Amino acid sequence: MFDEDEAALPPLLSGAPGSTEFKKLRKRLLRETREALETYQMVEPGARWLVCLSGGKDSFTLLAVLTELKWRGLLPVDLLACNLDQGQPGFPATVLPEFLTRMGIEHRIEYQDTYSVVKEKIPEGQTYCSLCSRLRRGNLYRIAREEGCSAVVLGHHRDDILETFFMNLFHGGRLATMPPKLVNEEKDLFVYRPLAFVAEADCEKYARGMQYPVIPCNLCGSQDGLQRVQVKQILDGWEARSPGRRQVMARALMNVRPSHLCDPRVFDFAGLMREIDGPEKSFSDLSENIPNLRDSL
Repeated sequence: MFDEDEAALPPLLSGAPGSTEFKKLRKRLLRETREALETYQMVEPGARWLVCLSGGKDSFTLLAVLTELKWRGLLPVDLLACNLDQGQPGFPATVLPEFLTRMGIEHRIEYQDTYSVVKEKIPEGQTYCSLCSRLRRGNLYRIAREEGCSAVVLGHHRDDILETFFMNLFHGGRLATMPPKLVNEEKDLFVYRPLAFVAEADCEKYARGMQYPVIPCNLCGSQDGLQRVQVKQILDGWEARSPGRRQVMARALMNVRPSHLCDPRVFDFAGLMREIDGPEKSFSDLSENIPNLRDSL
């Protein structure tokens, strides 16, 4: 599969290490991304996708894998890479446009100084990520509409999804995470996460092996002490003690049993019936004779 002439490859994919290990990694990334695309029915032939490129290892991997799938005729959509420069101090503004131009990747670079807005609104010592991400999302939706895109495509991977689940569990009091596919509030754009089955470690190995110009996500100085960092450390500990734990937990998110949880909004506990002599009666059939316990306390 990967014995093609190097000169025939798109520039973004050329120069890959020739080791057996890297070829296996590359094949795994393609397989897992295709699995997510098919499982969540993301592909509409002829669609145009806005592929968000932050400059981190995950978004570089996302762009490369989608580019390879398209090059192999397995992804019949148009790709537009987009970087939103949010005005963080020290952001190397020339790195991505120069790289994308050199790679022959269709792209758009947008400058919006959301960093100043965040600094103004968020008290000193608190993390900026929540407001920063909302402002970024709004700008990306606007750009997608301006460019005629039907989907905003993000580089969140399996570990991001797991960490978000546990953040909601520990701090939000709900069972929820980043879905691989959703529709925005305005109902006019899809949001896709094609790397939903991909491990973070594989993104890091791939981006490092391809020598992409990765930009670290620590420019705003608000990363220390984040809840996500704490959750990540917990998951790392579990994985060290029991290798493969992350994969098991990721499968659990696709194997939900509402009848074995506790939310009456997603499972009709009142409608459960047992077999008794005579006509079957559900709990709701008998409820008119049951006192209102909350009002009587």
